Amino acid sequence: MTATINQAQGPAYTRIYAYGAARGENFVPNDDLVGPIDSSDEWIRQRTGIVTRVRADAGTTAIDLASAAALEAVERSGVDPKQVDAVIVATISNPKQTPSVSAIVADRIGANPAAAYDVNAACAGFAYAVAQADALIRGGAAHYAVVVGAEKLSDIVDPTDRSISFLLGDGAGAAVIGPSDTPGIAPTIWGSDGSKADVVGMNETLVDFRDGKAPWPTLRQEGPTVFRWAVWEMAKVARQALDAAGIQPSDLAAFIPHQANMRIIDEFAKQLKLPDTVAIARDIETTGNTSAASIPLAAHRLLEEHPELSGGLALQIGFGAGLVFGAQVVVLP
Repeated sequence: MTATINQAQGPAYTRIYAYGAARGENFVPNDDLVGPIDSSDEWIRQRTGIVTRVRADAGTTAIDLASAAALEAVERSGVDPKQVDAVIVATISNPKQTPSVSAIVADRIGANPAAAYDVNAACAGFAYAVAQADALIRGGAAHYAVVVGAEKLSDIVDPTDRSISFLLGDGAGAAVIGPSDTPGIAPTIWGSDGSKADVVGMNETLVDFRDGKAPWPTLRQEGPTVFRWAVWEMAKVARQALDAAGIQPSDLAAFIPHQANMRIIDEFAKQLKLPDTVAIARDIETTGNTSAASIPLAAHRLLEEHPELSGGLALQIGFGAGLVFGAQVVVLP
C-alpha cells in the first residue's frame, strides 16, 4: 500500500491587519528639477498633478525604507513578529541583485527564520505580493505574512530624461496579512503584455555598463503609449476585479490606484463611474510615483486622513514596466 502524504491547508479567508509607511527624507519641488529637462513647474503640474515628491538621502537604501515601513505595519497589527513566517518585498531598486531585500527585512523586524523573497513586477509589485501572501496563508504555507513595496528610484533616474525623471520618488509601504473569519482579500486579476516591454523600463543593462558599452542604466518610458495603455486597458482590469469580488463601484469606500499620473487617476474614476462617496487616493501630488511602493503608501495616507474608511472596501490596481498589472478588492484595516 502506498503511504499517504500530508498536504497543508490553511484558513478559508485572509485580510490586511495594518499598513506601515516610510517616505524619503527630502521634499523635492518641481522647480528643483525643471532646469535639466527645460520645463516648468506649471507644465509638470498640468501633465502629472505632482507638486513635489519625496526622495531619500544618499545613504538611505530601499532596504532601509522597507524595514521602517514593515516595522510600523507589524507594530500596528499587534502580531508578534515571531509569528510572521513569510516576508515578500516588491521592488525594482534593490541596491544588490542578491541577497534579497526581504531576507534582510525579515531579520530587522525580528521575523527570522521566515521565508523571504523579492518580487520584481514594477508598479504592479505590491498587488502581486498581496495575491501571493493571500494564497500562501490560505494554502497553509504561512500563518502571517508581511508584504512590502519599496523603492529608491532616485538612484536609477536620469535628471535630463524628460519622459520620466520628474515623476519619481522614494518610499516604502507595508502591510501585515493574516487569517480572517470573513473574506478580506478578493481574487486578484493579474497579467502582463511582454510584447510591449520596451515601452517602459531600464534603458541599458548592467553588463553593458560594466563593459563600458553604455552609461549607468536608468528608467525611461514612452509616455503617451503608457498613458493610453493605462487609461484604456487598466480600466478594463479594474472592472474585472470588481466583478471577481462580486461588488459594484458604489460598494467601494476607496479607490487606490498606482500613483502614476493624476490625469490617469482622474480618467480611471470617470471610466469606472465612481460615485462621489468613494475616496480616491491622490498621494502622487506630494510623494511622486514610487512604483511598487505607491499603493501601500497611498493606502496608509488615506487611512491616516480618513480613519472612517477603516472596514470599508478598497479597489487597488497596479500597472507598470513590462506592462505588468494586478488588481484586487480588499477590506481596509
